[in-house]
Amino acid sequence: MSLIFKAIVSALRDLLRFQIAWIMVWPILVAAFFWLTVGYIFQESFSELTYQAFDAIGIGEWLKNIESDWIAVTIQGLFHILLFVPLVIITTLIITTIFVMPALIKLIADRDYPELKRANGGSLSGSIINAVLASGIFILIWIVTLPLWTVGAGVVVPFIAAAFMNQQLFRYDALSEHATKREIKIICASNRYSLWGLGLLTGFIQFVPLLNLLAPIFTALAFIHFGLEHLKLLRAADKQSHPVLL
Repeated sequence: MSLIFKAIVSALRDLLRFQIAWIMVWPILVAAFFWLTVGYIFQESFSELTYQAFDAIGIGEWLKNIESDWIAVTIQGLFHILLFVPLVIITTLIITTIFVMPALIKLIADRDYPELKRANGGSLSGSIINAVLASGIFILIWIVTLPLWTVGAGVVVPFIAAAFMNQQLFRYDALSEHATKREIKIICASNRYSLWGLGLLTGFIQFVPLLNLLAPIFTALAFIHFGLEHLKLLRAADKQSHPVLL
């Protein structure tokens, strides 16, 4: 648990560094522009899907019967915002893990973990496959748990989904450049619960207005520190178990 909080503190410290500023901004701008464009082009289809979603959770008929149109429009607008923000965050996370992680890893590794040799156990294709898999399961979680919203239990769904998305996306990429395939498997398997804990803690920020704009880069930084710290400990333990004979 101490390594989780150490990773979070290190990530917070890195957010204040000048080199991180532009890296934080451009993925969010790209993701927001993409979804604004998609929303504008497909606004009619999107509105229809919105009402279908309302029907699925049991309030569609109620909205149609409201005498004041502005109430229905306001509710629909809020739903669009609630959907837009997670889509931007998810897209930013994917952009971060595929395109931004190498720059962050180099920055952090060169400064804080210069003794770690690069083993390149991961690959770009592995990162893309992992991102597609994480996104697919994330969407499935939302679809399967949709009925929970009708009974109020749906409030826990965003946090579970965010915890899964974060740990699934970043655990591989944080280690892919420095660890071997064997080391990646060992660290991920032996720290399964810690990775979920870190995913949950970093996921909370995604639901805090304004701070959620920093969430993707903050999450990436936390997982890089967590992964490289565990890799350093693993290699030190291996070195003690198998000392080099001179």
